[in-house]
Amino acid sequence: MSRYLVTGGAGFIGSHLVDRLIDEGHQVIVIDNECAQTNEEFYWNENASNYKYDICDYEQMFPLFEGVDVVFHLAAESRIQPAIKNPIKAARTNVVGTCNVLQCARKQGVRRVIYSSTSSAYGVANQPPLTEDMPKDCLNPYSVTKCAGEDLCAMYTRLYGLETVIFRYFNVYGERQPVRGQYAPVVGIFQRQVKNGEPMTIVGDGEQRRDYTYVLDVVQANVLASVCTKKMIVGNIINIGMGENYSVLELAGMVGDDVVHIPPRLGEARITLANISRAREWLAFEPQMQLPRWIEQKKEEK
Repeated sequence: MSRYLVTGGAGFIGSHLVDRLIDEGHQVIVIDNECAQTNEEFYWNENASNYKYDICDYEQMFPLFEGVDVVFHLAAESRIQPAIKNPIKAARTNVVGTCNVLQCARKQGVRRVIYSSTSSAYGVANQPPLTEDMPKDCLNPYSVTKCAGEDLCAMYTRLYGLETVIFRYFNVYGERQPVRGQYAPVVGIFQRQVKNGEPMTIVGDGEQRRDYTYVLDVVQANVLASVCTKKMIVGNIINIGMGENYSVLELAGMVGDDVVHIPPRLGEARITLANISRAREWLAFEPQMQLPRWIEQKKEEK
């Protein structure tokens, strides 16, 4: 049995990870301040030790890291458009908050920190499929601040010897996904709109393509990284995606029929597609769920 700490552990991805760790019999500490505006609800596992703390409060958070083996750092200001509207909040949470987490882990002797970053680091300058050695092309405050967190992780490994693993997620979807407001992930927005009898709102022409990654596949990647003994994963970036993509119009066709187009948004890439060779080779990661199959399953459950 290990002792784990999950920041953002009451949110979409974090709560699934917490449930998995609890089910495997581990001790789990959860930090979440319930600030994610796109979440309709938060998911606290009653068998974890739960704290409604802010990762920007170093002194409050510090004692919780004592005796922890691995930290999964998922807490973030995690949407592009809200970060464009409030870059100071994004910088505070994603840069200062991440530095706090790393410093707590370092000072308390934590073995490893697994950091959740984003495929938006690749921007528009890189030609898909996207590989981890490509240059960063940050188009907005969200990607800038998340990449700053990546740099902090790599620096803590080089300078202080703290083991870090950096994941870049590609458009995560699944159960508990945020559905509130216009800036929630698109799969959740479409499902909410169809459920409410509303047309699906397609940004721009709908030909933009995304690599959609199932939340439990993301959880599996985190678990694999927590126990992996290969030295090459430490301080390095690893893509976590499906390795295939769909246009927004194709996604809408899977979910429903009625669509309307709304104006394009600033600061977003046109195409994402992950090369996941590194995850396969280093972690033996293999995604299990394809987007069309999951959507059909959700329809059948109704």
